[in-house]
Amino acid sequence: MTRSLRYFGLMATFVAVLGASGTGRAQASDLIGLLTSQLGVTEQQATGGAGSLFGFAQEEMGVSDFDVVSSALPSVDSLIGAAPETGSSGLLGSASSLLGGSSSSLGDMASIASSFSDLGMSPDMVGQFVPVILDYAQSAGSEQVMQLLQGAFTAL
Repeated sequence: MTRSLRYFGLMATFVAVLGASGTGRAQASDLIGLLTSQLGVTEQQATGGAGSLFGFAQEEMGVSDFDVVSSALPSVDSLIGAAPETGSSGLLGSASSLLGGSSSSLGDMASIASSFSDLGMSPDMVGQFVPVILDYAQSAGSEQVMQLLQGAFTAL
């Protein structure tokens, strides 16, 4: 009897872990599907562009706010990891500091523009990605998640 209870408990844990990881992937593919179908971008462009924007949001938000977003949308971390690496923010950030500006926001915005360019998209595509991501955040997450991201994206 104890052996079957242990087996059942082990199987239930295994199924729960598989289900949780599958949910994150399903959410990422749902968002990528929306971006590709609504904006006519490739899967790679959708993944990298969304990752760049979520990375920007992470930089703009406090840790606890971003924890709310990443808990509601578990695929966010993998999308951030898929964003292209860019080095342009350092140069623009240094120039901005010399001019007395905020190097962080300008550097982050330049990094997003550079990421989109590296993916073969024009920087004006950022403005097309944002509403799709916000709609997705509201439907897959909650109104609160959408509002947190919207607050971060206002710096764009």
